[in-house]
Amino acid sequence: MRALITGAGGFVGGHLCTYLLTHTSWEILGIVYPEPVQEPHPLPSLHLVRADLRDPQETARLLADFAPEVVFHLAAQSYVPASFADPWDTLETNIRMQLNLLEAVRQGERSARVLVIGSNEEYGAPCPEELPLREGSPLRPRNPYAVSKVTQDMLGLQYHLAYGMDVVRLRPFNHTGPGQPPRFVVPAFAHQIARIEAGLQEPVVRVGNLDVARDFTDVRDVVRAYHLAALHGEPGEVYNLASGRPQSIRGLLESLLSLSTVQVRVEVDPALYRPADTVVVYGSAEKFQRRTGWKPEIPFQQTLRDTLEYWRSRVEKGEPST
Repeated sequence: MRALITGAGGFVGGHLCTYLLTHTSWEILGIVYPEPVQEPHPLPSLHLVRADLRDPQETARLLADFAPEVVFHLAAQSYVPASFADPWDTLETNIRMQLNLLEAVRQGERSARVLVIGSNEEYGAPCPEELPLREGSPLRPRNPYAVSKVTQDMLGLQYHLAYGMDVVRLRPFNHTGPGQPPRFVVPAFAHQIARIEAGLQEPVVRVGNLDVARDFTDVRDVVRAYHLAALHGEPGEVYNLASGRPQSIRGLLESLLSLSTVQVRVEVDPALYRPADTVVVYGSAEKFQRRTGWKPEIPFQQTLRDTLEYWRSRVEKGEPST
């Protein structure tokens, strides 16, 4: 099997490369741009190429040369505050890259399964009676990033319906773990705690809105789901990937603080609040579980411990945060 992974140098892409290299004998082409966040294991079956998927000719050449049987499309501008700061950059980047990939596959000599990675952000702010969110729940995007993901989702469906392409759509809910950049909530807290323990920061963790709850899954469980979707997903279908349990942000912060070796004070930073935030979000992955047998296996407390240990190691080595 030949697999192409876009965003292979990113947080999820790096974990997916590692998982596939460990559990399969697939040949993998990883697309990185501009530079990888984390390097996957260097093995002969992994090839990393720097490419800009916003360029349709470059994208077409890559797919023609490698001729993948499956495409994991992970590359995206995925930071919600950045999408508020520059909406068009997020829309143009996320939509153009996927459109170029779909067109390259459609026009290529060899068909390939394309995994389109959406987001729970597509659902927006659910009413309490709508929880847990299922694949048929209304899409109410509340930020430009979510709009870009709805567009990617619908583009994948359109190419399946119009051209019969083998497209499987996934809507992962929040996922975290070792290697995630500290602009996201769990590594943001863990990174600050690690710096405080090392004496590099005053004993204060700065936080945004703690009175919300999100559905978190360990990234290592999520990439396992991506592999299963590549093998067993039904063309044209969409699947949630979720734990089914909301985790309060305040609770996860308290759990991380309980693992700290020093006393830490918590201060609210208004700059960390989002313009539009949803109080509680969690989803159901029952549809995907029925199809593949997948369910999250890594306890959330282990995810928190592993993330904190990752940042302790990075801080100890004097490596910059990403």
